[in-house]
Amino acid sequence: MIKIENLAFSYGQTPVLNNISMTLEDGKIYGLLGENGVGKTTLLSLLAGLKKAKTGSIGIDGENPYSRRPDFLGDQYFLTDEPAPQNEEAQKWARMNGKFWPRYNHGQFLQIMAELENDPAKKMNRMSAGQLKKTHIAFALACNVKHLYMDEPTNGLDIPSKTSFRSAVMKHTREDAVIVISTHQVRDLENIIDPIIILDRQDVLMNASIEEITSKLYFDYGKELHPDSYYSEQLPGGFIQVRPNREGIESKVNIEALFNAVHKQKEAMKALFTR
Repeated sequence: MIKIENLAFSYGQTPVLNNISMTLEDGKIYGLLGENGVGKTTLLSLLAGLKKAKTGSIGIDGENPYSRRPDFLGDQYFLTDEPAPQNEEAQKWARMNGKFWPRYNHGQFLQIMAELENDPAKKMNRMSAGQLKKTHIAFALACNVKHLYMDEPTNGLDIPSKTSFRSAVMKHTREDAVIVISTHQVRDLENIIDPIIILDRQDVLMNASIEEITSKLYFDYGKELHPDSYYSEQLPGGFIQVRPNREGIESKVNIEALFNAVHKQKEAMKALFTR
């Protein structure tokens, strides 16, 4: 479990995160959403122990990640948005670096590379951006860590690769893992992320499961506009609307519409989901 309490971080005199508090539970894949500059990557860096909080605390299974003890680091992995290419074959690089993660499985790495249709014998500095990203995704999953942080993992992937990525995450992660995926490409991940965190500038607007979201909000695909909608957008043949679920009707969450609704009605949504 990850427990964040009153967390604050600044770059010089510029505050990025302020008074952030939330709990992340084992066995879940969190989608971390937010506009550019709200601190998503910073938050992942703090969780990974790469940065030190200005005030507040982060406890990961009771441990401060900034202590960076070797056995703690061996059970986490942070996949950055732009991983660096190496002048080395992917399979050799993975085997060499896998020694730093006790549960790394090279056979699993090769299996995931095959599932992503990526060549493990190719030098990483000769790969396209998408091929390089898939190599690092395969390595991250093959490390079999409990705490996995992924920053924009689907950037640079084509449509078939995005499908394979979703399948690989579901297939190759531990049941007790806490996975946090930061993304702007919400449609790429809407079938696997649950709960959803929406981060605002220096605030958490939402940290809720899909079940909780659908119990309180109704995602209406229809032709009639409702005056009580938190958000509406015209689509071919009608509208997508996010409105109060007063009737307790089941609906499928549209994460893009949810994100827009939360940002349009920040105080109403915070009140709705923090009761």
